[in-house]
Amino acid sequence: MQEELVNMPRTKRGRATLNNILSAAAQVIYEKGYHAASINDITSLAGVASGTFYVYFDGKYNLYKYLLLQCSRKIRKYLSRSIQGCKTRLEAERVGMKAWLEFTLENQYMYHIIWESMYIDYNLFKEYYVTFCAAYKEGLDKAKAAGEIQEDIDTEVLAYTLMGASNFLGLNWALFQQDPSAVDHVVDQFMRIIEGKAFRTDVMAQNEGQTPPPPPPEPRFKFQVAVDDLEDELV
Repeated sequence: MQEELVNMPRTKRGRATLNNILSAAAQVIYEKGYHAASINDITSLAGVASGTFYVYFDGKYNLYKYLLLQCSRKIRKYLSRSIQGCKTRLEAERVGMKAWLEFTLENQYMYHIIWESMYIDYNLFKEYYVTFCAAYKEGLDKAKAAGEIQEDIDTEVLAYTLMGASNFLGLNWALFQQDPSAVDHVVDQFMRIIEGKAFRTDVMAQNEGQTPPPPPPEPRFKFQVAVDDLEDELV
């Protein structure tokens, strides 16, 4: 698929030019959005002639698709390397979440590139997350086979649950708050939640068997304004 999107250069100079174009495109799309970003904006920032763009890409859409593909690969490769030394899946989730938050703090533009795909081509957006989930599920399936995950847990549901947590924790602390000092706290809280420590079972036990409070009393009279009356008032 990658070969269909870009004319990959064979020289170091060509690769440097391609990287300049991609870096400029990431910045322009981050700042202006895909639809407002022009090829001229991208080539001007990259410091190349407009015609040079077409040496590598046949248009802005394929450039965007290539950027999206590269984002996906970079993220998965980074996370995969981060959890390599983990002995359990639970440890991998902790290390992976910390790595993700740190990564997004350094690469905030990727959120823009990924989420804009929903409005550029819905199938790209869907494919991105379905593909990501399949890779995530594969790791969870291995952990389940090793007895680390309960037999009755659907690993696809689990994968999307954990992906959702990562997505929105990164969105808040990497993009909205941009707070590196909060990373360890967020990871600790995330782990407490997935370890089942968020809800107090003692309170739940106390509430068992208790009669629920009665509903509030209803008024004896019902009054309803007629539509005709309202129209008369407005005349």
